[in-house]
Amino acid sequence: MVPPSLSTATTTAAVAQQATVSYRDRIYIVKDILLKLVEYGELNQTALVSFCGLNLKKHKPILDDLEFKGLVRRSERTAGKRTVTFYSTTAWGMEFCRTILEPYEKMFPRSKGHFTPE
Repeated sequence: MVPPSLSTATTTAAVAQQATVSYRDRIYIVKDILLKLVEYGELNQTALVSFCGLNLKKHKPILDDLEFKGLVRRSERTAGKRTVTFYSTTAWGMEFCRTILEPYEKMFPRSKGHFTPE
């Protein structure tokens, strides 16, 4: 049996740890992706995910959604036996970032302590 004081301390520590965990809302992930693509022009999938601080398995649906909506363009190139996926922003993606995402972030800035890619 766990002593009550230890149980309370463990629960308090768990709550404190959850309070310090930060994450980005989907809209900020979209903005980060578009800004990196504007900055570099075109990136392979691995570089894009790395530069934006994303996890490919978890965030691939966001990339697929951006492509479906016409905000990014996906292309594949064969290099030997490998197929490398590249992403670039579209004119609509740049316009969307400038007219929708930037004003949104000005109105609702990211909280301090949240991840912001350089």
